[in-house]
Amino acid sequence: MKPTLVVNAVGLTEQLLQKSMPKLQAWATSRQRCYVRPDLPAVTCTAQASMLTGKRPGGDGHGAVANGWYFRDLAEVWLWRQSVGLLTAPTLLQEWRRQNPDSTTAQIFWWWNLPSHADYSITPRPTYWADGRKGPDIHSHPPQLRQRLTQKLGAFPLFQFWGPAAGIASSRWIIDATLEVLQHEKPGLTLCYLPHLDYDLQRFGPASQQADVAAGQLDEELHRLLSFAEEQAMEVIVLSEYGIEAVERAVEPNRALRKAGLLEIHPAQNGALLDPGNSRAFAVCDHQCAHVYVSDQNDLQQIIALLQALPGVDRVYQQSEFAEIGLDHERSGELFLVAEAGSWFAYPYWIDGDQEPDFARTVDIHRKPGYDPCELFLDPQKPLLKARIIAKVLAKKAGLRMTMNVVPLDTSLVRGSHGRLPSSDAQGPIWLGPEEWAPSDRNWMTAQETLRALFG
Repeated sequence: MKPTLVVNAVGLTEQLLQKSMPKLQAWATSRQRCYVRPDLPAVTCTAQASMLTGKRPGGDGHGAVANGWYFRDLAEVWLWRQSVGLLTAPTLLQEWRRQNPDSTTAQIFWWWNLPSHADYSITPRPTYWADGRKGPDIHSHPPQLRQRLTQKLGAFPLFQFWGPAAGIASSRWIIDATLEVLQHEKPGLTLCYLPHLDYDLQRFGPASQQADVAAGQLDEELHRLLSFAEEQAMEVIVLSEYGIEAVERAVEPNRALRKAGLLEIHPAQNGALLDPGNSRAFAVCDHQCAHVYVSDQNDLQQIIALLQALPGVDRVYQQSEFAEIGLDHERSGELFLVAEAGSWFAYPYWIDGDQEPDFARTVDIHRKPGYDPCELFLDPQKPLLKARIIAKVLAKKAGLRMTMNVVPLDTSLVRGSHGRLPSSDAQGPIWLGPEEWAPSDRNWMTAQETLRALFG
């Protein structure tokens, strides 16, 4: 098989392609175009696992039921774990190696990458210093690759990869790293993940002027990569894992459960911490979906009624219905929530009388027991915030301990989200690739089919 490049341009939709990405649109005229029907939940870890394994989350599938879940044996909620060992199905990278023993593979910022099944892997991995500092860095295998990329490209712009400063610099660095690997390692299969459309589409909505600008920026950067691939006569697939739709309302299932006396907190010195092991029910909120974990089956009907009554909840699935949506897996909650169009699920669980946890106003994706898109914003209620951030950074560099509590709690700032199935094909993810790899009898494919041609 010819050398192949798969680019995951997260958030890419037919609407954005037609409106704001002329170079990609021109490239796509000679390729087949299909809409992608994602799995539930249509979020990063689930979608990429479905693509990599060709299976759904549940049943005998890959087991990535969300971006994170409740580890019952540990009584802890963990999100954004990267080990490919968490997948319970073989991956495309293993199958490629079996079918092409003389060919290598590269996984560049795709998820399930620490460790990876690829011969060459690159993924973000911050340095957490013992004195509390957090520094930008990557992990690579082999480790010499990290050293070479850092020397040539500079440090990976971690704080432009996620957080209030997230922007095009991170995707530009990833494209530069991909070009370097293609030129020097020459893998037979390369997977490249570009996050740029995740940012302003969530901040301002997919129909905003900022979204158009972001799409144009990605169009320019992606053109460099596709031009190189074309010069090298590579096969290329450009796809996305979900589309981002406009939202205007946040739903707070955990606060409803807390008020009902079903969710417990630990009143720690640093604020109210979710106590999942002692809670009768709590939700792991993940964009427009949420797994709800219930410790006592006798509480189920009460909880279903409580959650279904919340404005913005579209559907409360019970375990007997999980097989039909591909989530029949032991990692799933006892219930699964899907938001209405225009709504999303916010993770906060503390209420009046509880002390706000100290991480609530920080960018801290690993301590929060749910996804928090407010981390994309600076708090507009804090005057002179940028000057205060500079002072905090200088204090940090001087070795002083400080808290970067600059993130707002105002969920109304968020204008875009994903996770539920797309409202229309044009608002959902798409696939652009060789005509012979596309379905012959329809213009859409499932997430499991997006990379099936590469399995042989």
